[in-house]
Amino acid sequence: MTWIRTTALPGAEEALRLALEGQRALYPKEYATPVGAGGDSIVSAHALMPQALFHMFAGFGAMMAPDLPLSRAQHEMIATVVSVTNRCFY
Repeated sequence: MTWIRTTALPGAEEALRLALEGQRALYPKEYATPVGAGGDSIVSAHALMPQALFHMFAGFGAMMAPDLPLSRAQHEMIATVVSVTNRCFY
């Protein structure tokens, strides 16, 4: 559980709701279903700064765009190697 105050999408103010919806729209469709125990996530930990949340996570969505010359498998491999290098567990 994060110690940072988070807000779920249903209770979000307009700026946060728009930021969450905007960055989610850029993610691959496979990311639409949350994996794990609940609402705690690296994205929701940025809820206090909606504009930062959008720009940081929309960047990842843009890098996973299906119209780029890399395959989806190559995108996932790059994301995995970066996470391992950064010692991320997610």
